[in-house]
Amino acid sequence: MLRPDCFAERLSGVSLDELSACGIRGIIVDLDNTLVGYGQDHLAEADEAWIRSARARGFGIVLVSNNFTGRVGRIGEILGVPAISSALKPLPRGFLQALRVLGTPKAATIVVGDQLFTDVLGAKFCGLRSILTEPIVAHDWLGTRVLRFLERVLLGRKPAAPREP
Repeated sequence: MLRPDCFAERLSGVSLDELSACGIRGIIVDLDNTLVGYGQDHLAEADEAWIRSARARGFGIVLVSNNFTGRVGRIGEILGVPAISSALKPLPRGFLQALRVLGTPKAATIVVGDQLFTDVLGAKFCGLRSILTEPIVAHDWLGTRVLRFLERVLLGRKPAAPREP
């Protein structure tokens, strides 16, 4: 339940060719520290281009975040994709809502996120595959910092170095 199916350094490093070859048509993307740095609204050019490319290739994309409506909706609008806020991940509600929006079956949908205990665990609760990315920035909400420590223990990872978004 706590093992992602794949790892990627960041969202833009996920191969759209490989997703397509695996039959993936729907992508659920986490917001904070997966698509934008924690508490930031600025999208990295490479990740924004990845979203545009995925959409152009026919992938459905939905943002799913535990964050609040305004910020999540603004970023969804910038990207032209639906956004589900206050998802309460890892509970299934937000993921199931995203599946309805995407209109894809579980077998054709994948979750991409930076947290083992929200994104990966939530995906597994719903029978979805998952890709775990490195967090964009080292700064996190206090509760997330505790979970990051547990992630490092379970995955045998060192803390991620801060990256330029």
